[in-house]
Amino acid sequence: MGALGLSELLRAKEAAAASGKSKKQTSVILLWLDGGPSQHDTYDPKPDAPREYAGLWQPINTAVPGFDISEMFPLQAKLTDKFSVIRSGHHDAGDHFTGGHWMLTGRGGVSGAAKAGKYPCFGAIATKETGPRKIGMPAYAAIPHAMSIGIRPGYFGGNYLGVEYDPFDTQGDPNKPKFSVKNLTLPKNLSIDRLEDRRELQKHFDQLRRRIDFTGAGDAMDRFELEAFEMVTGEQARKAFDIDSEDAKLRDLYGRNTWGQSTLLARRLVEAGTTFVTCHFGGWDSHWNHQERMEQHLPKVDQAVSALFTDLEQRGLLDQVLVIVMGEFGRTPKMNDGGNGGAPMSKGTPGRDHWGNAFSVLMGGGGVKGGQVVGSTNRLGEVPQDRPLRPGDIHHTIFHVLGVDPNLHFKNHSGRPIAAIDHGSVIDELV
Repeated sequence: MGALGLSELLRAKEAAAASGKSKKQTSVILLWLDGGPSQHDTYDPKPDAPREYAGLWQPINTAVPGFDISEMFPLQAKLTDKFSVIRSGHHDAGDHFTGGHWMLTGRGGVSGAAKAGKYPCFGAIATKETGPRKIGMPAYAAIPHAMSIGIRPGYFGGNYLGVEYDPFDTQGDPNKPKFSVKNLTLPKNLSIDRLEDRRELQKHFDQLRRRIDFTGAGDAMDRFELEAFEMVTGEQARKAFDIDSEDAKLRDLYGRNTWGQSTLLARRLVEAGTTFVTCHFGGWDSHWNHQERMEQHLPKVDQAVSALFTDLEQRGLLDQVLVIVMGEFGRTPKMNDGGNGGAPMSKGTPGRDHWGNAFSVLMGGGGVKGGQVVGSTNRLGEVPQDRPLRPGDIHHTIFHVLGVDPNLHFKNHSGRPIAAIDHGSVIDELV
């Protein structure tokens, strides 16, 4: 069954190449803010709203007139001509798992009571079609791991496409000295020459299978294994993951913390040929002590995002790499009392709760127009006011950037063909 799946993969890749659909060489870096960031305290401040609704910080002017963002993002404010922000995103679900499933698969159907994913992530679908941009690199990677709302790989996985379409987890902290990827390290006492000998021996064992196999699956398996072999033994992946070889000043620019170094590693991977990389930024579920948590998180996001856009532009990669910053939903426009209102014990200072009725998404690079504010929310930031957009609209736009057909269908576990995206369209303002 696995061999047949790989055969389908390789045939699809060849068919796409033959039809010219895979001519694009674009990639995606998704910074996943797991837990749900506050739109008011990031990209949709509401300075004129009552104090209990407004963002904790004032908006600041940016490089683009009228495109104001939180004063906690001074570095990004200088670069708003490089990216755009959707302010009118919504799926109307306040459950972490439902929201995460909507944002990563384009569909609902799960909840905290039934957490198992039902559909593949849009990243898995896209990379199933494109493969890596360069042989020897994983097509789909996660730093340090793929995780949605505490589940690994969670809604980042391939689901009914097969586990082979789950992202490649780097594991480990790229901010730590001597960071390495275990899956790319040869076992002790096993040289590349010995590994090649083992592969040659396996070929001999496989000859009988190939003689009796008239489906072509054996040849497909051989080719797939060759790609995996080249990733382990070749220099391309090894060099890409060797973040210690990066210039120290550039590492400082991204921030000497896990989030900053994960973002830098993501840039190294897409530059080397990976098609889709996601970085996990956790800890955004701020029901209380919201201000303290935001003071910890927002500067790190500001530094990482601004460094990424600056770095991509300086390397001539900005038009080839789409950067996305989003979580599973936003936070309530109105601050709560931190558990003090009648609760038997205070949980801390005020916070914001779950809110899927309105959230913001940053998108830039990869041919997406910069300097655009798409949609708006009402005066209090409760619901979209103009140009309401759903997850499918975001996914259509990502597929457009990658050159992937959004009308593809894949069979689920019961054999029913399921559309890659079942709602929405490309966000015209961005392309």
